[in-house]
Amino acid sequence: MPRVPDALVLCGGAGLRLRDVTGNGPKSMATVAGRPFLNLLLKQLQRNGFERIILAVGYQRDAIQSYFGELAHGLQLIYSVETSPLGTGGALRNAADLVQSDIVLITNGDSYADADLIRFVADLAESKAEASMIVVPADGRSDGGSVVLDQSDRLMRLGEKQEPFGAQYLNAGIYLLSRDLLFDIPPRLQLSLERELLPRWLKEGRYIKGFVHLGKCVDIGTPERYRNAQDILVNAEARDITLQGKAYL
Repeated sequence: MPRVPDALVLCGGAGLRLRDVTGNGPKSMATVAGRPFLNLLLKQLQRNGFERIILAVGYQRDAIQSYFGELAHGLQLIYSVETSPLGTGGALRNAADLVQSDIVLITNGDSYADADLIRFVADLAESKAEASMIVVPADGRSDGGSVVLDQSDRLMRLGEKQEPFGAQYLNAGIYLLSRDLLFDIPPRLQLSLERELLPRWLKEGRYIKGFVHLGKCVDIGTPERYRNAQDILVNAEARDITLQGKAYL
């Protein structure tokens, strides 16, 4: 069993679509069932054995740093600071020098999946892939990033929301990348992991694996999804829950 890698949480977003509901704070600090959403993510990482967490912060980063400091829930917190918006891909490159493990878990600071992250790490090691991503069944929906896998769960195609091509799965926004891939990203540029980097790596023939999670994924990216998350995630810290009903991606 490989040692648990560093984790990198992308929490630099401003959450413009949520401002009428949550105010002007960073999206990852939006209150869900009485606590900041980022607090929920950190507790999940702690339950899964992670120890060293890099927080990629930007918009109103002081609100995050002053709340959590350098130690929370037994986790060591390291901050990767963006002085201007870099997108999900640019944020990864900006944080690359802080990563100490050979692979790194990456999660968005506004989404939660009740997946077995320890098994996710072990699955990547067994596959010898350069990257892996958690996917959930599409069930005919197109309200998330679309993903097609082959019979061995190798990534064959991915697309953006509302791009229907008969996708089997939707992207849950949780990844494992080799540290070397982070340094393959051009520095100091605003880039998207989902729209630019993953498609480029796929075209280059890199082995990217899908990790199928039969549970659900919740995000708080829109007012409707944020309101739904209040009830769905109320007991998330007590156990890794099986979410019921529709997945909000």
